[in-house]
Amino acid sequence: MSVRKSYKYKLKPTLDQIRVLDETLWRCRDLYNAGLEQRIWAYRKCALSVTHAQQEAELPSIRDKDAFPDYAAIHSQVLQDVLSRLDKAYQAFFRRVKAGQTPGFPRFQARTRYHSFTYKQFGNGAHLDHGFLVLSKIGRVAVRWSRPLEGTPKTVTISREPDGWYVIFSCAEVAEQPLPLTGKETGIDVGLKVFLITADGDMVANPRHYRKSERALKKANQRVSRRKKGSKRRQKAVAHCARKHHHVQRQRSDFLTRRRSPWCARTTPSTWRRCS
Repeated sequence: MSVRKSYKYKLKPTLDQIRVLDETLWRCRDLYNAGLEQRIWAYRKCALSVTHAQQEAELPSIRDKDAFPDYAAIHSQVLQDVLSRLDKAYQAFFRRVKAGQTPGFPRFQARTRYHSFTYKQFGNGAHLDHGFLVLSKIGRVAVRWSRPLEGTPKTVTISREPDGWYVIFSCAEVAEQPLPLTGKETGIDVGLKVFLITADGDMVANPRHYRKSERALKKANQRVSRRKKGSKRRQKAVAHCARKHHHVQRQRSDFLTRRRSPWCARTTPSTWRRCS
C-alpha cells in the first residue's frame, strides 16, 4: 500500500535569492488581499459573488509585463495557488455558516501571517537538478538533504520560518511501512501530571518544554517591548523572539514523534508501537 507524505528540507539560498523569495512572498500576499477586497467590494456594491474561475481568468492581464512587471516575474502556477487558497477560505466560511458554527469570515493577511507559496505541479516551475532545487524566476537553490526523498513529488511549497527558508515536497505513492504487530493490547490514559499512562502502569513523564523555556521567552518578549516601534532593532528583537518560540515548538514536535525523547528508553518499544 502507498500513502501521501510530505518531506521538509532546509534551503540554503544566496542573499540575492532571499531577496527574490521575499519579493515573491510579498506579491503573493498582495494578490490574496486584492482578491479578497474584490470579492467584498463586488458583494457590497453590486450584490454579486465573484467566483474563483472569474478571478483566475484575470491572471493573464495581471501578469502583463507592461502593466504589472512585478507579477510577470512570478510563475503563473504560484499565482493560481494564491487564488485557490482564497477560494478555500471562502468555501470553509460558507460551510461553517450552513453548519451553524462561528463563521469566521476570511481576513486580510498581514506580513506576519502569510508565510508560503506553492508550485502546484512538480516539474512545472520547480524541479530537481543534481541535488539542487530549480525554481522558475528564482534560480538554483541549494538544499540540505536531511533524509531521502521517497515517492513521486506532486507539489512544491516554499515556506519562510523564523530560522530561514524551507521546501516541502508533497509526494504520492510513498510505500507504507507498518510496524510489526506484537500480539498485545493495552489502554492509554492521557493526563495532566504525566503525559500518559498505560494499562500496564508504564508512565511517560511530561517534559514541559514551554515551562522550562519561560524565562528565556520572557526576556525575549521584554527585549521586544523595549525597542522602538518601526526600528530595525525591534525587527531583530522580534526575529529573536520568534526563534525562541520556534525552538519550543520543535521540542514538542520532537517529543511527540519519539525523536531523541527522554522517555523512549523507559517505554517498551513493542507496546508503544502497537498503540501508536
